[in-house]
Amino acid sequence: QVQLVESGGGLVQAGGSLRLSCAASGVTVYSYAMAWFRQAPGKEQEFVAAFRRSGGHTFYGDSVKGRFTIYRDNTKTTVYLQMNSLKPEDTAVYNCALDQNGILSTIRDANAYDYWGQGTQVTVSS
Repeated sequence: QVQLVESGGGLVQAGGSLRLSCAASGVTVYSYAMAWFRQAPGKEQEFVAAFRRSGGHTFYGDSVKGRFTIYRDNTKTTVYLQMNSLKPEDTAVYNCALDQNGILSTIRDANAYDYWGQGTQVTVSS
C-alpha cells in the first residue's frame, strides 16, 4: 500500500523560503510521477510542480516557475519542494500526490494521481 507523508509547512513572511517534503512508501513501480498541488480557501486546486522519474523531468505551474524547485532524493522515494521568494498568494494547503503510471500528458492533471498525502499548510504573511 502506497503512503505519502508530507512535512515542512508553516508560517513565513513574504520573500522568505520553505521546503516541503513528501516521503513515499510502498512504491513498487519505476515510472511514477510525484507532484505538488495546492488549494487556497475559495479557490480551485492548482498544479504546482511535478517530478517524473522516467527521464527525471520536472514541470512547474506558471505562477511558481522560477521561484519553486522540485527535486528527488536519489537514495529514497522522497520529493522536495523548495519554495523561495514566497508571496501571500502562495498561501494554501499543499498536497503531495503520486501517479504510478507517470504519464507525461496528464502530469498536471490531479485526476491522474492515485495517491495523496494529508496536506500541509503554508501561510505567507505580508
